[in-house]
Amino acid sequence: MKHFALLAMIIFLLGACSAPKQEKKDQTFTNRDLKVDSEIMTPEVLWSFGRIGSVAVSPDEKTVAFTVSYTKIEENKTYTDIYTMPVEGGDFTQITHTKGGEFEVKWRPDGAKITFLSAESGDVQLWEMNPDGSQKQQVTKIKGGIEGYTYAPTMDRIAFAKSVKLDQTVQDLYPDLKYADARIEDDLMYRHWDHWADYTYSHVFYIKYANGSTVGEATDILEGERHHSPLKPFGGMEQVSFTPDGKSIAYTCKKKVGMESAFSTNSDIYLYNIADKTTNNLTEGMMGYDKAPLYSPDGKYMAWESMERDGYEADQNRLFIMNLATGEKKDYTADFDQNVHGLAWTADSKHIYFTSEDKGSFEIFRFDMADGNIAKITNGVHNYNSVAVAGKSLIATQTSMKHPTEIIRVDAETGEGTDISKVNEPLLGQLKMGNVEKRWVKTTDNKDMLVWVIYPPNFDKNKKYPALLYCQGGPQGMVSQFWSLRWNFQMMAANDYIIVAPNRRGLPGFGQEWNEQISGDYGGQNMKDYLSAIDAVAKEPFVDNSKLGAVGASYGGFSVYWLAGNHDKRFSAFISHCGIFNFEQMYSTTEEMFFVDWDYKGNYWDKSNKTAMRSFASSPHNFVKNWDTPMLVIHGAKDFRIPYTQGMGAYNVAKMRGLPARFLYFPEENHWVLSCHNGLLWQREFFRWLDTYLK
Repeated sequence: MKHFALLAMIIFLLGACSAPKQEKKDQTFTNRDLKVDSEIMTPEVLWSFGRIGSVAVSPDEKTVAFTVSYTKIEENKTYTDIYTMPVEGGDFTQITHTKGGEFEVKWRPDGAKITFLSAESGDVQLWEMNPDGSQKQQVTKIKGGIEGYTYAPTMDRIAFAKSVKLDQTVQDLYPDLKYADARIEDDLMYRHWDHWADYTYSHVFYIKYANGSTVGEATDILEGERHHSPLKPFGGMEQVSFTPDGKSIAYTCKKKVGMESAFSTNSDIYLYNIADKTTNNLTEGMMGYDKAPLYSPDGKYMAWESMERDGYEADQNRLFIMNLATGEKKDYTADFDQNVHGLAWTADSKHIYFTSEDKGSFEIFRFDMADGNIAKITNGVHNYNSVAVAGKSLIATQTSMKHPTEIIRVDAETGEGTDISKVNEPLLGQLKMGNVEKRWVKTTDNKDMLVWVIYPPNFDKNKKYPALLYCQGGPQGMVSQFWSLRWNFQMMAANDYIIVAPNRRGLPGFGQEWNEQISGDYGGQNMKDYLSAIDAVAKEPFVDNSKLGAVGASYGGFSVYWLAGNHDKRFSAFISHCGIFNFEQMYSTTEEMFFVDWDYKGNYWDKSNKTAMRSFASSPHNFVKNWDTPMLVIHGAKDFRIPYTQGMGAYNVAKMRGLPARFLYFPEENHWVLSCHNGLLWQREFFRWLDTYLK
């Protein structure tokens, strides 16, 4: 669940900045000039912010290309366009105005063209255009479309991802049964995240390229293999990389099928030689996730992200580097008790920048090839979610609990950041945000736990407010300075709630020991941590301790179910979104089975496994006899990570217990709620429930 809580999904803007230069077009839409009636944020305003997506620095390190998406609420539709601006800051210019939108924006290696994906021709294809948006030209014409792309540094080839059909449907087996509507399964991993296996596999292809067009036929470098590259469901082209000489392609793949795949995280990095069409496993014997190969500009090294243990998706994400001359592989984070994400080499191949969780925020760090040292570059109440090198500056994306994503120019020496996009400045300037406070609370075992406390925008210390305990998902995803269209702390605070968001046991950013404690102990110390946090804040004179609620999604949804049976009448309302209710059912019906097998420490039929038996004993369904509090249950039908029957079971039991309960069910949503109108409905029902029982 970690990457949902991502990812993750994944997929999802110096100086003063005046209104962007743009043509007036009917095909596109922005909320840039929106005027609001109140300084207090509403769900409709939340959905009106611009959402920055792709960000790419030009090879000459002078220009940033990026996408911004705006939702037109009445149409339940999002419009995405490409913008450019100087690295030094200043006005930004909208260079596309299309109805369909563009994504995966990059620069051609020579910097002469901006490249992107678009479905303008019917299928998703690769396009190029001049940096001013002129002379837009379709590059690929691949039947069925492509899913991602990357250019060889030598610009003589393009690699792309495309789905290839290798498995048989019912109609392939029985051509005379053309109206049969069924599936026949003989192994596991027949569905993943939010879709059933569609008999296809994502493969990496390459094709010759010259003068803005592809030449000849494409070659499938995994021909006939029933494996995915990039990895499903959230892997992108960061998992595929040409060597600097353009003669080979490194790609990430988990070459396992069926039950073996469902119980394993062991992906490897493979190197395909274009000339002789041979493939070598570069990380053979390394048992966890190995992914995102990135070659140094001088061609001497390959860096990548690596986890050590098979089956453990929340293992430490390490920085590994291979000396390509000797083949030596080395972990450069052996003494760095944190994760690495999103590697970026400097042009001189002397440093690597990356982001990492660090005590409640994501910060930028720099690795030095000369001495192996890692230095922290930034520090603050924010999240840096990506980083790219632009000469002596860094171009990063940043969020906080007070603002959505913006593009920040960071001084690589001082760490000082300057907002150069200011995409949402006009709307943010009309709103009042609540104060965000960092507290350290003592746990029951005398540890210091970081707790974020978020106050209403017009907080009055002489008033009493209801308070919400926020239970984090993942389970191992830090409570950081994130901005969400659903779990948005400012949105909750705007409805006059005090928000209590603890970094309980089982979250990264506080050392691997703190992160790993949760495995095999779902109903244990981390639940005590939740109660320590809400009990500490509930003592404040401005908190009405008779009006406390607990809310959360995924593992946070499980936490709500567990607290419902073990809260000793602390809470007056619960909301669980996509939570685990019955561990035995979850173990048997989730799709990536390595997750539950690792975290429960085994299955439910091995009675000799005491740790596993303790895990299954902590399942919330074992405590329903104690349920005594109103509960709203939310679930999506296309959530295959935690199937919707988990939510249905919890709701049904609450009704059987005679409790006030409501079931909000989304037939077309998955683990998240992605469409605008469904998201607005989610917010309205969320606060209708809380207001009923806490106000």
